[in-house]
Amino acid sequence: MQHVMPAAGLRSDFAAALSGRDGSGPPISRSRLDNGLEIVVIPDRRVPVVTHMVWYRNGSADDPLGQSGIAHFLEHLMFKGTERHPAGEFSKVVSALGGQENAFTSFDYTAYFQRVAPHHLERMMEFEADRMSGLNFDEAVVAPERDVVLEERRMRVETDPSAQLSEAMAASLFVHHPYGIPIIGWMHEIEGLSRKHALDYYRRFYSPDNAILVVAGDVDPADVIRLAETTYGRNTPHGDRSERLRPREPEPRAARRVSVADPKVEQPTLQRLYLVPSSRTAGNREAHALEVLAELLGGGPTSHLYRTLVLESGRAVNAGAWYMGSAIDETRFSAYAVPAAGVSPAELEPEFDRAIASCMSRVSEDAIERSKTRLIAETIYSLDSQGSLARIYGSALAVGETLEDVRRWPEDIRAITRDDLAEVAQKFLTSRRSVTGYLLKDTSC
Repeated sequence: MQHVMPAAGLRSDFAAALSGRDGSGPPISRSRLDNGLEIVVIPDRRVPVVTHMVWYRNGSADDPLGQSGIAHFLEHLMFKGTERHPAGEFSKVVSALGGQENAFTSFDYTAYFQRVAPHHLERMMEFEADRMSGLNFDEAVVAPERDVVLEERRMRVETDPSAQLSEAMAASLFVHHPYGIPIIGWMHEIEGLSRKHALDYYRRFYSPDNAILVVAGDVDPADVIRLAETTYGRNTPHGDRSERLRPREPEPRAARRVSVADPKVEQPTLQRLYLVPSSRTAGNREAHALEVLAELLGGGPTSHLYRTLVLESGRAVNAGAWYMGSAIDETRFSAYAVPAAGVSPAELEPEFDRAIASCMSRVSEDAIERSKTRLIAETIYSLDSQGSLARIYGSALAVGETLEDVRRWPEDIRAITRDDLAEVAQKFLTSRRSVTGYLLKDTSC
């Protein structure tokens, strides 16, 4: 359970999974049952294994006010049994079959998956279809599982200064939108989550017409659809799909700064978040330009930030950037630098700012082309994992993108120009859209 980013010599079937064969993409089958369940089948014959995933169009950003963490908490409770199968039976069966399973909650979706031999697919479907509508757990399991989540938060956040800074920066960046609330939830609100909260949320979102079934592996699409009809097809939809009621983040007007100081900090860092459009909210080419800009600015040891701050000035020992483009609403672009010994984040910040501002005036056309090639190659290499293949398509569909958006992505990345990059850098990487964070060692104790 989690709370969740040159091509020479690549096998042609990997490349075709995104860029397409003759522009058509892989032989993906997409259909819909009468009850509204979407089905996507991605044949992958390389190994006799199948990845079975169910994606629900709800995530932590859909948590009701005052119940932060309920999407993630319900993910835990989905393993606590149904009217037909007691707690733990599903997991025991997966293990006995030599399979793997897990689940994860993000801001915009929740997903459950198993990886088994193809002849066990029907059994996985039967179990997953059952808990789509038959979840039934006793009050007795709620408090212990809530304690598990609370301990998870203590271990991941309460004792980790870096995680505390990340939470504080997100809360400062998103002043109105729930993307500023941690996926796991705030501690004091997790403590109040109840069985009723979980079941109310379950009945609101866990319905076949709000779900996407993604099956990738050594399967025939017609067989998958037939099995889905006899398993998931028995589930009755709730009716109109539950509306996602989310406030719109206001246009930022002021730069913000936060810091966390703690004796446990071994290495101070300088971090920066910018409020930027996502793949769903961006204008023409903006999201793809931001993807390339993140790679160009901070995608490894050949990037502009690393070369400028680490290799040339020696004032930092690491630097990078990333962009969280797959989201329904406005999202984040991040850049960071780790100061060298004897250099504080405050001392490094002016040089950090200059490096970001000078990126488009200093990088060559060759560097831009290498960034695009590297970005595409890294994604295509990830398709060596069947699970990654299923996740790429499942996550895209869950946030409202289309199969064509995924297929066309390499072409869209290749089409980005220097002018596109300069435009998004000037438009979005501005101080008024930013939050700057310092992670500092507290030496007062």
